Amino acid sequence: MARSASIEVEKPYRQVLQTLSEGSVARSFDPYLDIDWDSPEFAIDPHDPRWVLSSVSDPLGATQWYQDQSLERRIAMGMWRQANVTKVGSAFESILIRGMLQYIMALPNQSPEFRYCLHEMTEECNHIQMFQELVNRMDIDVPGMRPMFRRLSPIIGVLGAKFPVIFFIGILAGEEPIDHFQKDLIREGKDTPPAMLRTMEIHIAEEARHISFAHEFLRNHVPRLSRTSRAITSVAFPGTMRWLAGEIMSPPKEFAEEFGIPDEVMKSAFWGSPHSRRILGNYFGEMRALADELGLMNPVSKRAWRKLRIDGDYARYRGEPKRSDKTRI
Repeated sequence: MARSASIEVEKPYRQVLQTLSEGSVARSFDPYLDIDWDSPEFAIDPHDPRWVLSSVSDPLGATQWYQDQSLERRIAMGMWRQANVTKVGSAFESILIRGMLQYIMALPNQSPEFRYCLHEMTEECNHIQMFQELVNRMDIDVPGMRPMFRRLSPIIGVLGAKFPVIFFIGILAGEEPIDHFQKDLIREGKDTPPAMLRTMEIHIAEEARHISFAHEFLRNHVPRLSRTSRAITSVAFPGTMRWLAGEIMSPPKEFAEEFGIPDEVMKSAFWGSPHSRRILGNYFGEMRALADELGLMNPVSKRAWRKLRIDGDYARYRGEPKRSDKTRI
């Protein structure tokens, strides 16, 4: 696949990068200035019923088994799950930083991608601090990434420089599920502990720029791929989406062991039931639209989206709320 270091950046793309870079300068967040961690409002209460998982947006929270548990157990499971998703999110951000740093060091002088990527990495460092601070204050010793993903993470980061198109597809595969999950919770009006809600609000605000950049990066670079590389990318696109969504949004085995969750409940929640599959598919409406726009929806790749059970509607615009219309793939 083509190396970006040898590609001349076109004027419209350069202007988008300039706008995004200026946005990072004009509006950014600091986890220790913009969150009053020690205020009474942000105190973590392990008995707070607001930790109960959503029955709409969370695949485990939607199961009858979870809803039949005592309030105390639902709170404990909700805290553990949300702490672990937060921990995994910080680990994913670290992979993004490693890969993006490898990528920009191969860029030529005057590259506008260099500046924006550094802005994004700075923001992701703040996200890692913010997420870890929240996990520490929740005081739950969650493992975060599953073992295989943890072992692969250093390699994934290094590959960012060699296969930038696949790497940026992977960035979207990790960012989109968390972004959609957090937006869905806010849209449904789920009563959320203030510390968790504030981290979500900050993350959503800055991820909007990061996701926009990844979209524009692919719009600029995918058309320059060879025919063979485009064919490979068209199938790698849904495969990467499905793999990373599972790694980020599915809990590790320690979760089921900690709370004695039956295997059939875990299989149904992640992602065996019709409701949980709809949740999974809804994460990627914008990604399906982007793949179609980039010419990466061909007969083979469409079958891959269906086989992986992440087919469905194409989003009509960024941030569109989930819909239940008929599939368009």
